[in-house]
Amino acid sequence: MKERNERNGGHLSTRGIAGTLRASVAGLALLALAGCQSAIEQSYEPSVSPSATPQIVDEVQKNDPRAAMGAREHPRIVASYGGEYKDEKTERLVARITGALTAVSENPNQSYRITLLNSPAINAFALPGGYLYVTRGLLALADDASEVAAVLSHEMAHVTANHGIQRQQREEAEVIASRVVSEVLSSDLAGKQALARGKLRLAAFSRNQELQADVIGVRMLGEAGYDPYAAARFLDAMAAYSRFSSVDPENDQSMDFLSSHPNAPQRVELARRHARAFGPDGTTGDRGRDYFLDGIDGLLYGDSPQEGYVRGQTFLHGKLGIRFDVPAGFQIDNKAEAVLATGPGEIAIRFDGVADTQRRSLTDYIASGWVTGLQPDTIHAITINGLEAATARASADRWDFDVTVLRIDTQIYRFLTAVPKGMPSLEPTADVLRNSFRRMSPQEAAALKPLRIRVITVAPGDTLATLSARMMGTDRKLDLFRLINALQITSTVKPGDRIKIISE
Repeated sequence: MKERNERNGGHLSTRGIAGTLRASVAGLALLALAGCQSAIEQSYEPSVSPSATPQIVDEVQKNDPRAAMGAREHPRIVASYGGEYKDEKTERLVARITGALTAVSENPNQSYRITLLNSPAINAFALPGGYLYVTRGLLALADDASEVAAVLSHEMAHVTANHGIQRQQREEAEVIASRVVSEVLSSDLAGKQALARGKLRLAAFSRNQELQADVIGVRMLGEAGYDPYAAARFLDAMAAYSRFSSVDPENDQSMDFLSSHPNAPQRVELARRHARAFGPDGTTGDRGRDYFLDGIDGLLYGDSPQEGYVRGQTFLHGKLGIRFDVPAGFQIDNKAEAVLATGPGEIAIRFDGVADTQRRSLTDYIASGWVTGLQPDTIHAITINGLEAATARASADRWDFDVTVLRIDTQIYRFLTAVPKGMPSLEPTADVLRNSFRRMSPQEAAALKPLRIRVITVAPGDTLATLSARMMGTDRKLDLFRLINALQITSTVKPGDRIKIISE
C-alpha cells in the first residue's frame, strides 16, 4: 500500500467486494501465467528487411505509426506497475538479451524501448511500437539469461507477427475499463491504474496468437544462441511459483488464463517440441547464467519501501509507522491501492487509508455512507492498543462483513473483512487484525530494510538446509530457495556453485 493517500478516498461498496478482493489476489498468479498482453491494436504490416546494426533505443522509431499508440499508454502502464526500476547493471543485462534477440527477429529494423517495472509481480508484455516491459519480479524468479530471453522473444514475436485486436474488442475494453474506474475506491491515480490494468486484461491475445508467439519465440531463442528449452523451463517455473503462492493450491484456477490462453502443461509440451529442432535438451545453446547473476545481484525483491513490507503474516509500513498481522494460512497481496489478503473458506480482507479531513467521530464516519449494507445498530466505538477506533457489521448478497476503522493523527485506517454469510470465522479473523494493529516504534521503523536478491558462492560444508536458512521474508524458506534457484527435490549444491538467496 502506497504511502500517499489521495487515491483512497471515496465510496466503498460491500456489494460484490469480496469476490473482487479474491480476484485481485489471484491476479498475481494470473499475470504470471498469462504470458503477455497487449493494450492497443497493432495494425500495420511490419517490414522484414534485414538491418545491419540492430539498435535498442530509448525512443522508438519516429516513423512507426504504432509508436504513438504505445507512447500514449506508456505513462499509465508504468504508473500501474510501481514506476520504473532503475539499476544500471540490470538494465544493461536486459538490453544485452534484447539486442541478441533483435538480430534474429523477423523484423530486425524494429527498435525497442525496454522498461524495467518496479513490481514484484511476475509479468512481461508489449505495447505497439516496440515498447517492451518486464517486471523485477520476473527477473528474480528467472534462473538464467536464456529464461529472460524466452519471455522477451515471446513478446517480440507478438510485435513482429502483427497480432492485432479487433476494433470492437477495443471499444468494449474502453467501456468496461471506464466502469472499473467509476467503481473502485480511488482517486485519479488509482483510476489511471485501474484503467491501465483493465485494458491489459481485456486486450489479451487469442489462444492461436499465443501459440504462434511461442513458436516464433523458441525459434528466436535457438537462432540467437540461447538454450531453446528455456521457454519450457520458465513456464514450469511460473507454474511452480503459482502453486507456491496460492492459498488453496488444489482449487487454483490460474493454470488456465481465461478461455483464450492455452494452459501451462500444453504450452510447456509445445515449447519442448519446437526446441527439439535445435537438438536434444542440454546439448544446445547458452544459458548465460553467470552474466545473468551478475546483472541481478542486489535486485530489489518483493515490496518497495514506499508500499510497506509483507513479512510472513505481518504487514509493516515504516513510513506510516504501522503494522498488523493476518491469521495463519492467509496470503497477503500488497497492492498500490490497498493491502489485500485471502484465506481458507473464501475469506477476504482489505486494508487501506484515507485522509481525515473532517475530524468527526469514527462512529459518525462509519455511518457517513461510504460503505453500503451497513447495519447501524452494530456501530460501536472502541479502543485498539491505545488508538481511537470504531467497528460495525455489514451484509450484502451472500457475504457478511466486519468494518473496523482507526485514527492516527490525520489519517483514518480501514479494515474490511468478508466471509460467506453465516460463517463463524468473521469475528475471529477481524479480532486478529484489530488486536495486532499498532504503531511501530521509531526504532522498529528504522530497522526495516528492503529485501534483495543476493548472489553468493556455495562454500565447503554448505547444504540446501544451511543456505536456505539464510533466506528472509518467508516462513517457507527451503521451498522458496528451491524455486528461485530452479532446484528440484533431488537437487544438491557443491562448492563453487553460485546461487541466489533473499536477504536485506
